[in-house]
Amino acid sequence: MDFETARFNMIEQQIRPWDVTDSAVLDLMRKVPREKFVSESQRLLAFADLNLPIGRGETMWQPKIEARILQALRPDSESRVLEVGTGSGYLTALLASCSKHVTSIDIYADFISAAKQRLSAENINNVSLTKRDGAHGWQSSDAWDIIVLTGSVPALPHSYQNMLSVGGRLVAIIGRPPIMEAVLFSREEGGWVETSLFETMLQPLANAGPNKEFIF
Repeated sequence: MDFETARFNMIEQQIRPWDVTDSAVLDLMRKVPREKFVSESQRLLAFADLNLPIGRGETMWQPKIEARILQALRPDSESRVLEVGTGSGYLTALLASCSKHVTSIDIYADFISAAKQRLSAENINNVSLTKRDGAHGWQSSDAWDIIVLTGSVPALPHSYQNMLSVGGRLVAIIGRPPIMEAVLFSREEGGWVETSLFETMLQPLANAGPNKEFIF
């Protein structure tokens, strides 16, 4: 398979038409080799417009969803990023390639192990990978500039409120089937701004169950 042609077609036929215009995001999608973050048997499907199964009932996001969310989060070279749900490690690689440091957690040890090998093979070293259940958040003294939840949740867990720095941005897929949407939460000095990005349907984070709605 000609991966470079497939990558070009992915960007021109899937990502650009989905209102992704940020040149930095498009460059990232060109440079980070998506095919290196799937199994050998799935490489022919790596650039397809679908959520690619990666085991344990989890999926790798469609390329256009990854691109739209990166565009909304706008990480930069000073950003400290928290990713909840490492999965294949591809979004981790995208985030690490444009930020200062990424902390990525996943409930599945085998996902963490595979992602660590893939990131190392691409010489991406500004990532900390940890086995942890993040479906409901946790009490933390750390604060991040960027947070992304890679599975859906019924509502944003309360504890993530204190984990995002002032000026920070968080994207989560909120809702239950058949109604879900990607939402950007921006923390400002005077409070929070909530912006709907797009409707979608994604697998829930492992162990994500009913929780109280995050009140702004």
